[in-house]
Amino acid sequence: MRTRRVASARVAGALVGAVVVALSGAGPAHAAEDPAVDGYAAEGHTSGAGTDPATRTDPATRTPIPVTFHFLSGAALALGEPGAALPGANDWSCRPAADKPRPVVLVHGTLGGGTTNWATYGPLLHNEGYCVYTLTYGATPGAPWPLTEVGGVSDIRGVSAPQVAEFVDRVLESTGAEQVDLVGHSQGTLVSGLVAKFERPGRVHTVASIAPLWHGTGGALVDRALTGSTGGDRARAEQAAGPVMPMLPGSQLLRELWEGGTPYAPGVHYLNVATRYDEAVLPYTSGLVDGPLTTNVVVQDGCEQNLSEHVAVASDPRAADYVLNALDPRNPREPRCVAIAPVHGPTGS
Repeated sequence: MRTRRVASARVAGALVGAVVVALSGAGPAHAAEDPAVDGYAAEGHTSGAGTDPATRTDPATRTPIPVTFHFLSGAALALGEPGAALPGANDWSCRPAADKPRPVVLVHGTLGGGTTNWATYGPLLHNEGYCVYTLTYGATPGAPWPLTEVGGVSDIRGVSAPQVAEFVDRVLESTGAEQVDLVGHSQGTLVSGLVAKFERPGRVHTVASIAPLWHGTGGALVDRALTGSTGGDRARAEQAAGPVMPMLPGSQLLRELWEGGTPYAPGVHYLNVATRYDEAVLPYTSGLVDGPLTTNVVVQDGCEQNLSEHVAVASDPRAADYVLNALDPRNPREPRCVAIAPVHGPTGS
């Protein structure tokens, strides 16, 4: 019988393969101007704060754009147009509406990117009237295309969280808002947590986490295996394992995030959306942590036909409805229940 750890590795490998193989046959083999900014400077934007209000985008007047609920649509977009911006996102002239006062920043997962991870949420949040922004953080510096599309592979604490924090600064400057909301997937939930708690305290209102892993993932068996390969030197193992080791239970990163007995920042609202079929976050309940301003959700509760796993949940309409409710709790909607198949196919036994 296949173990869940093997399935997890296969899913991660399949996702990278899908993106890299899909991208490898098209487009120029060169790096983006600045993957951390993801088009901000390249488009000639320096700041939206001083823009004439008469020329700024009113979200209520924008034309709706199609929304896809399939995760790999982002890779297809990158295949058709290398370096393409995420539809609906990064309009640096956007002025938040009174009923949607906070811009939303999308924070992708390990091996994800600003476009490839968010094919659903860019258009969806655009249509819902938000100023929405995305970036590729933690990419390998100087990597050739298509590896510029693959982020979340750098040091989480030292590189990725600061990059996202700096991007939040640009979004706040551009929109004139006081706070942002963060929507994260997988590793992006930890990065969002670090930004809210340490990097930009007070500048984040809501952290909506999809497939979160506040307690880490993998457990003692994987931990011992990786540590043993470096002679029992855990610090060396964490460095050698790149973005994987810091997400294991008990890592230095998680110990820091849990300072004070909670991964949460005071005053910040949290949503945690988990799926029972998550092969990458083990156990799937790792991200379900109680807090005074926290809502925990498992997408299969009340919707057994939902088979979304770690990848599919990032484009799942039911999960998206929970996220929309967290961003705008004054106007809640009933989360949809539709049959969702795994992106990668059944893992089985």
